[in-house]
Amino acid sequence: MDTQWDDLKIFLAVARRESLSAAGRVLKVDPATVGRRIARLEASYGAPLFAKSPTGYALTDAGQRLMGHAVRVEQAMEDAAEEMRGTTGSLSGQIRIGAPDGSANFLLPQVCERIADDNPDLDIQLVALPRVFNLTRREADMVVAVSPPNAGRLTVQKIADYKLHLAASKKYLKKYPPITSLADLKGHRIVGYIQDMIFDKELDYLSETEVERVNLASNSVSVQINWVRQGSGIGIVHDFAIPWTRGLQKILPDQVSLTRSFYLVRHADDRRLERLNRFATALVDGMRHEVARLEALT
Repeated sequence: MDTQWDDLKIFLAVARRESLSAAGRVLKVDPATVGRRIARLEASYGAPLFAKSPTGYALTDAGQRLMGHAVRVEQAMEDAAEEMRGTTGSLSGQIRIGAPDGSANFLLPQVCERIADDNPDLDIQLVALPRVFNLTRREADMVVAVSPPNAGRLTVQKIADYKLHLAASKKYLKKYPPITSLADLKGHRIVGYIQDMIFDKELDYLSETEVERVNLASNSVSVQINWVRQGSGIGIVHDFAIPWTRGLQKILPDQVSLTRSFYLVRHADDRRLERLNRFATALVDGMRHEVARLEALT
């Protein structure tokens, strides 16, 4: 069958967003049209490509097999477009970054703004989600991760180390006696992650303290930092976030000081794309500079 590229683009959009309506919004196509095109593909291949479930459209075995071919076609089209554009001058087109919400809220906005200033024809999309991104399904062009993956056809580059400390608002600390040891944390309200929703072991910060109970928990680090900022309790906070949150003060910095790392993860096939290579270089350099700048302010 001579499958048209437009049909494969629709297939990829549904596979990545698991919804006809979400795929339609991305492609600016009516959901009914998306459904008809998928039905046409399925009829052409003689096999269902998706299984409808309460959570959306999931790839069948046949859909999984087609996914690999469709991604390679997509890659070939991007290679051709990049070669025709050339690799000099400013970057253009669209690039999507996936990132955990701590870096997405407190680091990447200013880094991406500077890249956008240097490349006015470039559209940058930042997807901030507390989960692992699937680069095989091309949910993003590249991902900022807190630990290096150990499976898949991926390339990994360490970006930078960053520090975290216990912190509370000055308003909160005025209400209670001085905290001079970890034992003094007992009886305080603790802010942290929902334990069974920690998607990466590197985010299990409180396991390195004597804290036994988390009173205010969220899967979002931004929610946690807002709780700490408004005086709701004590939590582990990124040093690079402290300059953005007025009134925060580190607690027991000599007893609790955590170091974690950011990694840039890309699909192995993307190493051939000079456009993405140039963007990755700018992103890594920008993040390294921003982590150092913000940590120096704390």
